[in-house]
Amino acid sequence: MSDRQPMLARPPRRPSAGRAASCAGLFLLGLVVGGAGALVQGAWFPGGLLLALAGAAGAFLGGAWATRGRGGAVAGVAGWMLAVILLTASRPEGDFLFAAGVGSYAYLLGGMAVAVICATLAPARQPGDRSARRGA
Repeated sequence: MSDRQPMLARPPRRPSAGRAASCAGLFLLGLVVGGAGALVQGAWFPGGLLLALAGAAGAFLGGAWATRGRGGAVAGVAGWMLAVILLTASRPEGDFLFAAGVGSYAYLLGGMAVAVICATLAPARQPGDRSARRGA
């Protein structure tokens, strides 16, 4: 048997007001990037699609770096997903923003892939004390 005491888990801390405000701002940025990407990808097909995906990647990964954690990426992704879902629905007049083409599906699926990649590459928050080791 070991003489070590088991390390008790600390209860999670509430996010600060600044962190909550930054996540709300990143959510709004994700909404804007999702809407702008939906317009750009359809206007200039090959280049617009790459520009829209690069903008989404920049918003997601930049949010993660700005907040020094994956929460920033997730906030931007949530805003992007909400914008894309709302824009895929057709209106009663028959208008819709996404056509049934390769570019629209590439933007939707590519954006989801970019979201997963950016959330995975985002820096993970480290424990407060330096004596703790991450991983096993």
